[in-house]
This record gives sequence, C-alpha cells and structure tokens, in this order.
Amino acid sequence: MAKRIAVIGGGCSGLTATKCCLDEGLEPVCFERTDEIGGLWKYTMHVKDGQACVMRSTVINTSKEMMCFSDYPIPKHYPNFMHNSHVWQYFKDYAKHFGLTDYVQYNKEVVMVKRAEDFSKTGRWNIELIDHKNGETWSESFDAVLVCTGHHAEKNEPSFPGLSDFKGKVLHSHDYREPWEFVGKRILIIGIGNSGGDMAVELSRVGQVFLSTRRGTWILSRISNGGMPVDIAYIRRFIFKFVHFLPRSVLNNLAASTLNKRIDHAMFGLKADFPPLAQHPMVNDDLANRIVCGSVKIKTDVKQFTSNGVEFVDGTFEDNIDVVILATGYIFGFPFIEKDVVDVKENRLPFFKYMFPPDLEHKTLATIGCIQPLGAIMPIAELQCRLATRVFKGDVTLPSRAQMWEDIRAKEAHMAKQYVKSQRHTIQVEYIPFMDELAELVGCKPDIVEIFKKDPKLAMHVFFGPCTPYQFRLTGSGRWEGARDAIMTTMDRVRFPLATRCNPQESKGALVPHLLKLLIIIAAVILLRFLFA
Repeated sequence: MAKRIAVIGGGCSGLTATKCCLDEGLEPVCFERTDEIGGLWKYTMHVKDGQACVMRSTVINTSKEMMCFSDYPIPKHYPNFMHNSHVWQYFKDYAKHFGLTDYVQYNKEVVMVKRAEDFSKTGRWNIELIDHKNGETWSESFDAVLVCTGHHAEKNEPSFPGLSDFKGKVLHSHDYREPWEFVGKRILIIGIGNSGGDMAVELSRVGQVFLSTRRGTWILSRISNGGMPVDIAYIRRFIFKFVHFLPRSVLNNLAASTLNKRIDHAMFGLKADFPPLAQHPMVNDDLANRIVCGSVKIKTDVKQFTSNGVEFVDGTFEDNIDVVILATGYIFGFPFIEKDVVDVKENRLPFFKYMFPPDLEHKTLATIGCIQPLGAIMPIAELQCRLATRVFKGDVTLPSRAQMWEDIRAKEAHMAKQYVKSQRHTIQVEYIPFMDELAELVGCKPDIVEIFKKDPKLAMHVFFGPCTPYQFRLTGSGRWEGARDAIMTTMDRVRFPLATRCNPQESKGALVPHLLKLLIIIAAVILLRFLFA
C-alpha cells in the first residue's frame, strides 16, 4: 500500500511536490486553502492576510528557461521574462499535463500538524483541517508531510516614530495591487527591495514617489550584453567554477564597476554602504529612468512622521504626503506546526538543506521553497521535492544528525561572512552549488566527465552553457528522455519570442565562437588569480 503524503499548499512548490510523490509511487493529498492553484502567482484583487499575491503588472525576474520545471519546458512562444498571467498559465498547464489537479482539495486549510501518538514507531502525522466552504473541521492521518507554503507569509510592519499620528493612508506592499487609486498622490515607499522598486516605477507614472532606503542598493537589469537574459548569460557551470579563483574583494570590485557603467549609483543617490555581492540582488530595468524624470526621488531612512509629512535622517523633510507604503518584506513561519518541531525565529530556518528538522526522530516532514536563491526558486523547490519523496519512500538515507547540524552551521557561517546582516539574508543559497548539493543526494547530479565520454557536444553545453533545470534530468533517478534535446535547443526557445520581424542577413551564432570567448575569459580569470595571490 502506497504511503500517504500530505502536501500543504497548491502553489508552484505544492504542484511539483504532488508530481514528485506520484513519480515515486506515493499517494499525495494536496490541501489548498483557496479555490485555485498557483499560490502568489494567481492574481486576485481580493487581499487576504497570510495569502501573498503579485501586483497586476508583475513580471517575473528570472527567465523562462531558468525557472521552468526540469521535465516540462515553458512554451517557446512565451516571452523570456513572463508576466504573472503567463506564469500562472504555465503552472496550470503543468498541473493538467501531469494530472495533478485530481489530487488537490480546494478551500481546505491546514489548522494544525502534530505528531501522531505512535510517531516514535511510525513517523506518522495527524493533520487538523477546516473546509472554508461549510466550516466543517476534521482530522486525517498521513505517513509524511510536505510543507509548501513558501516564505511570503506574514507582513513585516516596522514601527516609526509618529506613524500612528499620520493622517494619510498606510499600507504594506502585500496589500498593493494596482496604481489607479493613487493618481495625483504624493507617495512614500519605505524599502528598496524588488517590490519597493517595482511599485516605485509603477506609481511614479501616476503620482510623485519618494523611495526611502536605509542602506542603498545595487540595481541589476534583467538583460545582459546584447539583450541576453542575465541569468542565461551568467548562471553557467564554468563561471561558477572559475570565480572561486578570485578573491571576494576582486569579484565585488568587478561587479561594482559593471553595475556603475549602466547606472552611476552614487549620482543617482542609490550608492550602498555594502558591496554588490553582499545583498540579494534588486532587479529593475526602469527605476533609473523614473529617477532622471524626477517622478521618483531617492531619500534616506525615515526619522519620524508628522500628521501629514515625514522627516528623514539626513534632516530633509517632505510635506503633504498622501500615502505611505511599507515595502518591508515578510516574516515567515509555520504557526500550524507544533512549536517544538518547527519554530522559526527572525526568519532563520535551521533545517538540513532548508528542509528537514535535524533533531526530528523520523525524517517524515520537509519544508519546501523556504530559500532565497540567486536564481530561480522553482527548479530548486522541485529538486527539494525529489529529495524529500525519495527520503519518504526509503530510497535515500540522510546523513547523521551531527552531519546535518554541521551542514546547517556551515551555511549560517557562509551567509554571515558574505551578506549584510539582515532578516532578509537568512535563507540565501547560490543556484548551482545548492542544486548540485540536492542532486547529489537525489542521485541525479550530472557528471561532466562521464557525459563527455559518451556525448562531447552535450558535455560542452552542460559545462559552458546556461545551467538549465534540464541538466538534472540527464541521469539517475527521475531521468527524462527529453532532457538532452531540451538542453541543446535552449537558445532556440530564448530567441523564438523575439523573432517577430525578419532581419536581413540574420545569424543565430554558433557555439564554437562563444566557447572561444569563454576560454579567453577563463585564461584571464586564472591570470588574475595569480596576480592577486
């Protein structure tokens, strides 16, 4: 009899969790508290606490080839950076293709997850639920639990002196959907992360925006040289392999120089008090244009509010403010799980691979998608699910408790050394290294040498080309026959939606000239390493 697995949440993580259960012969039951799949990517005007949602205009920051699930490429005609409606449609198509919606129970909210009385023997869990349609409550028992609720949960709403006396409108970015009610308003946005930047750009087209930042920021563009998606251009195995030859200070200097060529951060009032690689990147293609238009003005941190204005720490003052928007992020946690099993404090998740509580006797509970990657989150969540389901099935044995804690502490030390201390930088992971860590446990990590022996052309694409999710379907558990073709045709799907006009003497470009350029870069990196040794 198949083990019964509770999947909590029907967003992108919950969908791939359901599929991974089916792939391993497990029986999933997915509980979704709303009436639709898609999680925060299902746009709705209805604001509900604890339920994240994108803005109407939101476009994803990762390109389609880097964010897709590993055995289901995004249609070639979709844009490289998709509007949220395309993202949601992709998730719906994925669910339909693999028959996942048959396992989703809508309007069912998990109220409590607790260990069964015989947990020490069986590792089973009791889950208490409520049906939002009729108010009925009941309890069910499961062999294991996949928690797929993500980390965009409760609003982080810091207090500021005088804010309670402010007579204008105050809201959190969680509650913002579209700009039309703010036409002609003077708006203060506090926080310069991705949400703060996106709202500043959008609202500056209908009103005057003041964007307050405590430490400044570094702004990345979605596209790199020649219009290539930046993640396609830089998330490559050979780059990650050789950047480790350079000292961190040199990498930061190179990054700062590159970013300042596009925007002089000091001149624009954006200069950060930390180097570029010490923060989670802010991605925005339009903010600089809105600043030079004067419709966005960058300000320092807030000192205090008056009834209709705000004073900043540099002594400047803005009067007649109509709206304050707190783009101050989220506090995530799992209040529906027993506190002695999961108790997140200050957004810290001391779990093995951000999944497994190391002290839990039976590894029958895993959190999925509670990571902040330098890259797309969807493929990482998928690999986490592939690992979890193989652990639940009994095909993979996790390291000892001591080894898991060693891994957790090493990751915490790495973050403390590399990133600015912040509640935002507690679950940071680097895309390729973390994917490889998970894949090694799953048994699907690509072996470049072995691939080269059988298929040199494929090996060249795997090592020098973009590290797409398809690479983790080439071998081992979960192997997909279409993986090689998906890898070899990646750039065709990148170019396809752009080919809306035929150009004279059009050339797609070949891999070999690109590889020659890459080899020159590698040689330069090695030379710099010796110069700075």
